[in-house]
Amino acid sequence: MRLILTWLINAAALFAVPYLMHSVSVSNVAAALLAALVLGLVNTLVRPLLVLLTLPVTVLTLGLFIFVLNGFMFWLVAKLVDGFHVDSFWAAIGGALLYSVISWALSTLLLKNDNANT
Repeated sequence: MRLILTWLINAAALFAVPYLMHSVSVSNVAAALLAALVLGLVNTLVRPLLVLLTLPVTVLTLGLFIFVLNGFMFWLVAKLVDGFHVDSFWAAIGGALLYSVISWALSTLLLKNDNANT
């Protein structure tokens, strides 16, 4: 149940990004749900390998290259999913950052922490 709720929160965050950033567009709720699913799968399967391969660059940039990787994942999903569009790579970096902040805020507000009373 928690996994489905997290997926819905991420889809809502993805659907909210175009209202704050006009270079990202989501055509409908179904596209947001599909893009959130694909983004979760890409971040689970592809991102760890890319983080490992780009570790020297990440260390040299003091971790700032992670923003580029997140933007690349966001841009890749926009290329794979119909109805989800990002204008440029720089817009993908900004959109990924905004998506992360919105998703974190919604998750903090809506998901109950099981370890709060321990």
